Amino acid sequence: MTKNLAKIAKQKKIKYFLISFVDLFGVLRSKLVPSQAISEMQKNGAGFAGFATWLDMTPADTDMFAIPDPNSLIQLPWNKEVGWLASDLIMNGKPVKASPRVMLKDQIKQLSKKNLKMKSGVECEYFLINQDGSGIADQRDIQSKPCYDQSALMRRYDLIKEICDCMIEMGWGPYQNDHEDANGQFEMNWNYDDCLVTADRHVFFKYMVKSLAEKHGLRATFMPKPFENLTGNGCHSHVSLWSEKSNRFLDNGDRYGLSRLAYNFLGGIMKIAQPLSAFFNPTINSYRRINAPPTKSGASWSPSSISYSGNNRTHMIRIPDPGRFELRLMDGSANPYLLQVGVISAGLYGINNKSDPGEPLNCNMYTEYKNYQNLKKLPDEIEDAIDYLEDSKEIKDSFGEDVINSYIKLKRQEIDEFNRTDRFDKKAPISEWEKNNTLDC
Repeated sequence: MTKNLAKIAKQKKIKYFLISFVDLFGVLRSKLVPSQAISEMQKNGAGFAGFATWLDMTPADTDMFAIPDPNSLIQLPWNKEVGWLASDLIMNGKPVKASPRVMLKDQIKQLSKKNLKMKSGVECEYFLINQDGSGIADQRDIQSKPCYDQSALMRRYDLIKEICDCMIEMGWGPYQNDHEDANGQFEMNWNYDDCLVTADRHVFFKYMVKSLAEKHGLRATFMPKPFENLTGNGCHSHVSLWSEKSNRFLDNGDRYGLSRLAYNFLGGIMKIAQPLSAFFNPTINSYRRINAPPTKSGASWSPSSISYSGNNRTHMIRIPDPGRFELRLMDGSANPYLLQVGVISAGLYGINNKSDPGEPLNCNMYTEYKNYQNLKKLPDEIEDAIDYLEDSKEIKDSFGEDVINSYIKLKRQEIDEFNRTDRFDKKAPISEWEKNNTLDC
């Protein structure tokens, strides 16, 4: 039975609802709706002009409507009067195919035809910075190897505690918080779940961290590489496939604990990793993190080659435990829905084609990459990733050519805007354009 949002509003004393969706560039768009109007909105949706967001539409297009998913409802722990809702976009009575949450639900349907569902978790890294984005907020956070620094972590105790308390209250199952490898950088982990739930929570987590940071007089950024000498913000994803309560990736007879299905799925990701970088690393700034030189701490912690390994963080994919693998390619600017979309699409390709990932490598890929010239390399800049995407029959077959063409069109417009004022150079300082357009990704 569908949940009645008007009744829930009365029970929980919610006065306003944020009816939200995420556009192709990962921007969170919303309307604030009083609870008295939520019944109408639940039935017919909140109206938006698609052209005013990063969707491939024109001012002449009819309104699109965001239909809230009542199962996604989150009552803001820090402002109980407000309830947040993820939504699906429709236009002329039909789903908007080139909208990220709809794209994810379409891929979930494709998986369900094989009696499979994907469970996933994400590791979201972020920096706490000063208001103008010129540096980190904690001027005492200066260690050359600051990862897990207790003192720097506890200087931000009030903020970290509030974020973690919110996740506990929402039932996400947070289990650890730490200072990450860069000065001023943090990561907070919560339990994995069905991939749509994880995507919705990922969207809300970014909003929550930014909001609570502002409340504490700080600014939070998920920008892939805000500081050239520091490790960038990754967004690693942990992946497994399930049928009912059975983990279909688990095989205790395998040396890494993975089934043949898991290796096929993994192989599909490796096959399509180059074009998928356009989704997983979607900004110009993303390519300061990919193929990056060693940072102040000694390692970039980001991949450059398409390879997999056991419990070895120098590879694009690692297998930390039986029954799952970690994809380390994505960064903090990745659209939470397109992240999951890309994984499922590539994995399905791998399953359908019985893709073989080859033998795992156990080397230190950061120092020994020259010994593996046969490995495919990840794109070196956003233009390369978009070119790979444009040439990818596999992805166009999965999503539809019109959807991919819309994404490519908008990204090329963004690249052209950047090129009018600057040129991308990994050796040059991060540009003002990158900061202005990506700090709040």
